[in-house]
Amino acid sequence: MDEPTQLSRKTVLRAALAAGIAAPIALIGGPALARTTMTANGPAPELTPSCDDGDEPTPEQIEGPYFKPDSPERTSLVTPETQGTRLHVSGYVFGLACLPVDRALLDFWQADVNGAYDNVGYTFRGHQYTNAQGEFTLSTIVPGLYPGRTRHIHVKVQAPGQPILTTQLYFPNEPRNNTDPIFDARLLMTVRDNGTAKEAAFDFVLDVPQAPTSTTPPTSTPPGGTTWALGTAYPAGTRVTHGGKGYVCLQAHTAQPGWEPPNVPALWRAG
Repeated sequence: MDEPTQLSRKTVLRAALAAGIAAPIALIGGPALARTTMTANGPAPELTPSCDDGDEPTPEQIEGPYFKPDSPERTSLVTPETQGTRLHVSGYVFGLACLPVDRALLDFWQADVNGAYDNVGYTFRGHQYTNAQGEFTLSTIVPGLYPGRTRHIHVKVQAPGQPILTTQLYFPNEPRNNTDPIFDARLLMTVRDNGTAKEAAFDFVLDVPQAPTSTTPPTSTPPGGTTWALGTAYPAGTRVTHGGKGYVCLQAHTAQPGWEPPNVPALWRAG
């Protein structure tokens, strides 16, 4: 396939969600699809989010007529008396180097179960900040519909001292996705049922420069390290140098030809 026509994995996944079909399983497991599998008890996703597979930063969308400044700081927009299907939204905020953005501001607002906005108070309005891992969570409800629009949640996202991204988040398999002139499939959340409630996930990629983290192993001799040598019995945890780079022994063994680091990853880890 020619490079100009090659689709990223995230684009294919979201297109499948928009069409209401299952995404190919090979696309779900890739590290560039942070949060898409939404495993209940699995490990946290690697810091290789969707900005690493050729996609642009999260698209902007219009603010709409219902934004109000000075919303309360909170991660939950519901009370025990709130009507509607409960919705838990989670995700991460990354910059252009696919690193998390700490203390990014997210300001959410949406319609209630009947499709109405609170323009007097701050019902279904609230802002919060990401943690050091760039993570956010939001407890709310599935918003209702109103004429001319599909189901959506408004949000403003801002890294500290950077421009504001104003956009909207959408739900897969909504009939009005096909008729809403503002709808953008790139802004689809991944959504699944959880009993009578729903869980959703979305990762924001901000147009914010970042210095990528270096992955080059150290070239100096690690503290206490010795030069790797044939016939030496290495306990786990031993530090050696080989080829000017440092390695740590992962399993106790006696060095044999062909077992030099980093040729056997089961025995040696760079570090």
